Amino acid sequence: MLSERTDRLSELARKEKAEGLTDEEKKEQQRLREEFRAAFRRNFMAQLENTYIETPEGDIRKLKKKTE
Repeated sequence: MLSERTDRLSELARKEKAEGLTDEEKKEQQRLREEFRAAFRRNFMAQLENTYIETPEGDIRKLKKKTE
């Protein structure tokens, strides 16, 4: 299903360059971009949550969130 969305997003991008988009297509493109970004962030955060760092001393620690 994600592949179908990215294919549609690519199709809209090509059409936008070639001939332009209708208002409805622009809204669809924006919605698909937001969905893609949200999915990317979720997947990236999941990857970071499962990342471990090995220190020079040989200890293995879970990657911590950066606090400000």
